[in-house]
Formats: sequence, C-alpha cells, structure tokens
Amino acid sequence: MPEGDTIYRTAVALRTALLGKKMIDFEAPRLVGLRPQVGQTIEEVRSRGKHLEIIWDDGIVLHTHMRMTGSWHLYRVGERWRKPEHRARVMLAVEDWIAVCFSAPVVETYRDFDPRRHPILGRLGPDLCRVDADLEECVERMMNYDEPDMTVAEVLLDQRVMCGVGNVYRCEILWSCELSPWAPIATLKRAECREIVQLAAELLQANLHHADRVTAPEVPGGLAVYGRQGKSCHRCHDTIKVTHHGEAHRVLYWCPGCQTMHEPMMRPNFTPLYIERDITRGDALSGPMQRELEAERRVSGY
Repeated sequence: MPEGDTIYRTAVALRTALLGKKMIDFEAPRLVGLRPQVGQTIEEVRSRGKHLEIIWDDGIVLHTHMRMTGSWHLYRVGERWRKPEHRARVMLAVEDWIAVCFSAPVVETYRDFDPRRHPILGRLGPDLCRVDADLEECVERMMNYDEPDMTVAEVLLDQRVMCGVGNVYRCEILWSCELSPWAPIATLKRAECREIVQLAAELLQANLHHADRVTAPEVPGGLAVYGRQGKSCHRCHDTIKVTHHGEAHRVLYWCPGCQTMHEPMMRPNFTPLYIERDITRGDALSGPMQRELEAERRVSGY
C-alpha cells in the first residue's frame, strides 16, 4: 500500500504537470459520481494521507484511494504506458501530459463545497505529512478510540486517527517506541500516544522528498524491522519475526526481544509465520507475502 509520503510525492508530480491547464480528455469507466467536463481548468491537486484529489474550477473533486493496488502515473503525450490499458481507472489529459490512475479501488467525485460531508474524508484524522498537522488532535483520537481493546498496531493504520501511516511506518514506529504490537490501545498513557504521533509525523515529513524511506538512519538499509524477518535486531540482537495481524491480515514485523511494553498475557489474532533464514539464500517469503512486500515498496517513478 502506498503510504502518505508516496502519495505526497505523487501529488507534487501531478501538480507540476496539471495545475492551471484545461482538461482536453477524461475517461473513468468505473467512476462513481459527477463526470468532470472537458474544457474545465484543473485548479488544485492535493493529498491527504493516502487519499489523492484533483479539483477543477467548477468545484468538482476527483477522489482516488490507492489501497493495496492503485498508483498514479504521469506520461508525456505519445509515451508508452508502463501498465496495461485495461487496468486504467482514470485517464486525464491536458495539452502535453497524460495522468493515468491504475487499479485504484476507489474512484469517485463530489462537490468541494464541504468535504466534511463526504462519508470517508469527513472522518479522516489530521494529515501527518503537513507541518501544521494538529498532533494533539491525533493524541485525543488515540486516547478516546471507540474500541479500547483494539491493538495499537491496528489503530496506527486507522486513518480516522491520523492520516499517512502505512504498514512500513507502523512497524518501524512500534519498534522505535519498544511497544508490543498487541498492546491494547486503552493501556497506553497519553505521553506514550504523544510519542507515537510525534515520531510518525517526524518520519513522514523527513521522507517526503525522496523515494527510499529511511526510518532508522543508524541502521544499514534505513529500516529497523520491516522486511528483516529472521535477522538480528539492531537493538537487542533477538530474532525479528513476521506474522499476519488484524482484520485486514496485514504483514507485521516486530522484535519479540525488545518490543515488550504493554505486552498482553495472550496475543489476540496471532498467526505465527516463522520463517527461518537461510544464509545461502537470504530471506524468503511465501508467494502472498512476497507480493504484499513488493506492493508496500512500490513507488511511482516520475
């Protein structure tokens, strides 16, 4: 899944190519909502966490959400597309550029007069990619989460709490804070929630302008736990583990040796996927896990 920093860079690229230009062609075979009209001028391209929006001068907003499969590409007129045409969910053309959104599950339009009325966007938490994000609002949403038994690992991916944190960042944040991924959110103190939110904002904003994420500069490769199953933890030297976790069954990397704060007596929804490291082959993943890892690391190149 593209994370907040990836969507931010995508929006910057689209903004550079499209802003202030009249649209000369538009196709969206699965669009839900009003159809943007050819001839209207593109006034704004904005990102909000993992959501990307394109706004025309008549107030129509195109909202796309990438989830696990979607990505925006930008092409010069006549340039060959890097993905098959049948996967295109949006094709938007101006005089010298074509923007294409591939495989996005959510493609819809609405009027820009009051985004709070949107059933999804109206509930989103502050966008941590923004320097003016209200971090205390995120803390409040964590402290008053409507399901107190939900694990902190699941809450970190809930965009109603804060926008922009994806799977890579949640694994790295929990490791940095030495928190058990299975800690019920209700067991965290306010200072701990504030530490999580502050760190999430710092990491996202530090990675806005380059594609290779670095969450732990002191660690070779820049990532402390994500993708390092079977390897030694840089902090305690225990073996990093990997499992599927939560209702979405997302891949979770953690160190059982040092991520012990608020660890419950029993771990709910725990499906161990112990993967032994073969030093002659490196780390191996099962087919589905490998595909998810590749999806997590995919960054649109402009």
